[in-house]
Formats: sequence, structure tokens, C-alpha cells
Amino acid sequence: MNRKERLEKLAAIDIYPVICQDFSEGRTNLEVLAAVLAGGARIIQLREKHWNKKDLYDLVIEFGKRTRSHDALLIINDHVDVALAAGADGVHLGQEDLPIGVARKIAPELIIGASSHNLKEALKAEKDGADYVNIGPIFPTKTKADMVRFLGPEAIVEIGPHLTVPFTTMGGINPDNIIRVLKAGARRVAMITGITRAADITARVLQLRETISHYF
Repeated sequence: MNRKERLEKLAAIDIYPVICQDFSEGRTNLEVLAAVLAGGARIIQLREKHWNKKDLYDLVIEFGKRTRSHDALLIINDHVDVALAAGADGVHLGQEDLPIGVARKIAPELIIGASSHNLKEALKAEKDGADYVNIGPIFPTKTKADMVRFLGPEAIVEIGPHLTVPFTTMGGINPDNIIRVLKAGARRVAMITGITRAADITARVLQLRETISHYF
């Protein structure tokens, strides 16, 4: 798949599951992946910040086989080299990761997503060449233990309309508060524990996709 084809698929996503084994109630990454794909997720991000690159590469190879068989995009957190080497569809970069422009030179056909915590960061990410921008964290979340400030759904209203690239939202979003982010303008909603800690992950993904569909 080339970048144009990947961007067409990106435009059509709704729920954006982010998989991290530490937050999956004892289930493996592959078990969680199978469940979210069964629920119809069209994009998956693998977020394993502390794995060594050899183990991560091996896992991404297997993830790629399974996401391709379901016509879903695979995004890797942080590691441009692993995403390229293992044939993923894209990489998601934080504020302290490789600069977007450098990543684009290395990986011209990959989707490049970028985290942002305010309007200035979001606009810079877009200017630097990000294909999508994440706005967050919206609500308090255990996956961001070092964060002391959470943006609230109002940040979606403040930032989203200024972007011309697609944006995602993330951070403490779950079935109980997703309506608040949808009413603020979110359409591509990223979640970790709101999905990975569900007793029935497939049913949770189906439920969330149904909820989002009412706002398209």
C-alpha cells in the first residue's frame, strides 16, 4: 500500500484501538488484536514503549499479517525504524520522538501521526507534515502517569477546527464519557483501557463503533 491508499483508509476510521499488554487484564497483545479486529476496527496502534526492538519487530511482523488480512491499518508507536522494517502502515510520534520532517524523509510512504497537547503543538505538527494529529490527553488516564494537566473535551473545540488534516482524540476516554468528545467534534476516537480492559473486547469495539456512527 502506498501513502495515498493509506490516507484514504485513515480518513474512514472511527474507533482507534491502542494495544498495550500491560493494560490488557492478562491477555496477550495477539489476543487483544484478534478481538478488536473481530469488532471491525479499521486501524490499530501497537504501543509498547519498553520492549526491546527485536521482540517488538517480531510482534509487528505478526500484527501486520493479521491487520492486512482484515484490511486494517497498523500504526507503531515511536519507532520509525521498526515500522519500516516490519512493513507497518505508519508510526505515531510524541513530542520527544524523532521530528516529523526527519521521519518523513526516512519513511515517505508511511502515515505519520503526532501527539499534541495544545493548539500551538497541533498546528506545528500539521505544518511539519503530520498526516493526522492527536489531541490529548482529554481526561485523566493511568497510561499517562506523568501528566498533571488534562485538556478536557473543550480542547477538541479549540483545536480541531484549525486543523486541515484528520485528528484523533485520546486520554481516559471510555463508554461513559465518549459522548462528550463526540459532541465536541471528535470522530476518530483512540482508546487503550476503554477497550483493552473490557470483559468482551469485541463487543466493546462494536458498541463504540455504533456510538460513533451516530455522529458521522
